[in-house]
Amino acid sequence: MKNIFKVNGKFNLMDLLVSVAIPLGGGLLVGYLNKGSMGTYNSLEKPFFSPPSIVFPIVWPILYILMGIAAYRIRMLGKEGKNVASGLFTYYIQLLLNFLWPFIFFTFRLYGISFIELAILLIFIIITFIHFIMKDKVSGLLLVPYLVWTTYAGVLNFFIWLLNEA
Repeated sequence: MKNIFKVNGKFNLMDLLVSVAIPLGGGLLVGYLNKGSMGTYNSLEKPFFSPPSIVFPIVWPILYILMGIAAYRIRMLGKEGKNVASGLFTYYIQLLLNFLWPFIFFTFRLYGISFIELAILLIFIIITFIHFIMKDKVSGLLLVPYLVWTTYAGVLNFFIWLLNEA
């Protein structure tokens, strides 16, 4: 079984912790800052396939950890001299878009704009996935659950927009 924390036989605990702390810490901060408006979700008209609100605080930390491990592996390749700058650039852009979405959706209740923002986010996730999988198969595969969940979230966002603003 492959150790996902070793890249070409090397492991760096500090890089791993920083790489995981960035998405996880950012996600926790965004969740905290939006805590007062998260009840919005429960009051919305939602499609039949929408999950209960308890699912989100379970799924997101897992996804943030997987994203952090993927970024760690790419950063480790960068330390070996591989050109990973464009992959990490798109990673951080998509992370910023990820952190922005809850403010647009929950705080400002701009469901149409949040859908457009999420579509842009999805494009950046796909670009990041391509960059990552071309450099390191494991890193790319670690992003697959995030890609699937964000696609689902996009469909959900679209129907919430239709049911609540149209």
